[in-house]
Amino acid sequence: MTKNKGNSCPVPQGILMIIGGKENKGQEPEEKADSKDFERMEILKAFIGLMKKNKPVLEVITSASGEGTEAFREYRKLFEELGVPQIGHIHHGSRKEVGDPELVERIEKADGIFFTGGDQLLLTGLYGGSEFLSRLKQRYISHPIVIGGTSAGAMALSTPMIYAGTGADEKLGGEIHITTGLEFVKDVCIDTHFVNRGRFVRMAQVIVTNPTCIGLGIEEDTALVVRHGLEGEVIGSGIIIVIEGFHIGDSNLADFAAHKPVSIHNLKVHLIVKGEKYKIPQLNPPHI
Repeated sequence: MTKNKGNSCPVPQGILMIIGGKENKGQEPEEKADSKDFERMEILKAFIGLMKKNKPVLEVITSASGEGTEAFREYRKLFEELGVPQIGHIHHGSRKEVGDPELVERIEKADGIFFTGGDQLLLTGLYGGSEFLSRLKQRYISHPIVIGGTSAGAMALSTPMIYAGTGADEKLGGEIHITTGLEFVKDVCIDTHFVNRGRFVRMAQVIVTNPTCIGLGIEEDTALVVRHGLEGEVIGSGIIIVIEGFHIGDSNLADFAAHKPVSIHNLKVHLIVKGEKYKIPQLNPPHI
């Protein structure tokens, strides 16, 4: 297990794939403008390729979805088409179910874990503090497991994690609600469907109230592949918007309780696309 220089924390041997939702499942692009860098099922193919196994074992977790059976059926068909012979289904409706010892055995055997979309708060409420999550993190740290998440499944991988605040509410101070995510990446907030649903302002609110963090706003059919816990590379047909608040100057943070429109100065923004890389900054030294 390798370590960062000057950092007592282990460097994860696993890989994360953080997907902005609505990854292509074989259909043609909806808009002609989207076709230039388009590749059918690019993200799902890349996810399978990252496992580097001829016969990988994959577990699909649908607990965020209210239609878990349907979600699993869809992804099983897609992953079977891509050559995955063994695909398990994990779905929980209560924390009591998460205590099944068989789950830990399945995690031990898995080469990949894939979290589907739905409600990210269900994932944190079900798995936070569980042996299941602890063992999955241990495997991520010390083995080359690939963990992917799409939409809510991607948002849950981060901390802080947005769980409420959309539409007209997002421009009003104090209307974006966050909690602790599953913490596969720390001091990083992930938001999905970012361009399609116009979520820039709500991410800016998260960053102004948590300026140690960075915001990753990921477009649909786009993903950030994270190696060694920090080194990200973009794949897919869209863009990722990175928001940094380290140099924020003035804001009306003190007036957030009055529910006024937010005002923030000196945010730093990057737009990164397929093939480009971004290293997640570490400005918050790890400690116990």
